Amino acid sequence: MAATLGPLGSWQQWRRCLSARDGSRMLLLLLLLGSGQGPQQVGAGQTFEYLKREHSLSKPYQGVGTGSSSLWNLMGNAMVMTQYIRLTPDMQSKQGALWNRVPCFLRDWELQVHFKIHGQGKKNLHGDGLAIWYTKDRMQPGPVFGNMDKFVGLGVFVDTYPNEEKQQERVFPYISAMVNNGSLSYDHERDGRPTELGGCTAIVRNLHYDTFLVIRYVKRHLTIMMDIDGKHEWRDCIEVPGVRLPRGYYFGTSSITGDLSDNHDVISLKLFELTVERTPEEEKLHRDVFLPSVDNMKLPEMTAPLPPLSGLALFLIVFFSLVFSVFAIVIGIILYNKWQEQSRKRFY
Repeated sequence: MAATLGPLGSWQQWRRCLSARDGSRMLLLLLLLGSGQGPQQVGAGQTFEYLKREHSLSKPYQGVGTGSSSLWNLMGNAMVMTQYIRLTPDMQSKQGALWNRVPCFLRDWELQVHFKIHGQGKKNLHGDGLAIWYTKDRMQPGPVFGNMDKFVGLGVFVDTYPNEEKQQERVFPYISAMVNNGSLSYDHERDGRPTELGGCTAIVRNLHYDTFLVIRYVKRHLTIMMDIDGKHEWRDCIEVPGVRLPRGYYFGTSSITGDLSDNHDVISLKLFELTVERTPEEEKLHRDVFLPSVDNMKLPEMTAPLPPLSGLALFLIVFFSLVFSVFAIVIGIILYNKWQEQSRKRFY
């Protein structure tokens, strides 16, 4: 189902004003409501959206590099160009990635990705595609579209080459999504089918207009939409309820080429904070989690890390440990003295 929420539509016009600091948000909100441009409705609660610049990327790509002071780090063959960031060139056996250095602690968010995939390869002679990540680990090269296997978090894949020869029901390029708690491997031979949450065909190569992808995470609900027809309209691709993603993970994007290749370019990444009303029951239901999971989808068990101890808790543990140690020593001395006294009485 199409929705007129394209990057150049009224939704985007409404959003672009929302880049101010927290102190001026209420004034902006009143101005927007007064102008008749209301926020997007999501679920049962009203949603107000604010661009998070520390997690967003756009031209002229300031703050992108390999240094520790950069907001975004490049890896592998990724290069900063004037109009885009090229993850991989149209050459064999290349891989590159772009990772945000700032962990994201938002509960509800939307990531809008402006990208372009193009090259000289014809028909099925191109590959392999790119991925967008929200994961615990960053800057870890590997075989899954240029990122590590057995990742922890969310991966969204724009796969341009079919590895599974016998499958007939899919038309590539193909978008799919996967949630992993670190226990699953991405099955390249079957194009990730055993572990995918859903997917859709997305003809995105060698187009003469802009292509966009939106990943929205609201109230444990994952929605992926695309604007790839040049109509400035979002089309549904994947919708999965019951997705549980921890906070504090990193956004990134990566790509890889093998015997076949393409240019994989990222033009912008824009993250928006979604403020959603929750009932008290929803607040209890939507507590923070420590490992990614999906309701009604069995992932192999992994041991969840214990939450870090606060300073007060650590002090109390050390204090009572010392008290217990002193108490044990005193009891030991008393028992030892009584034993010695009884031994002397027996001797006399």
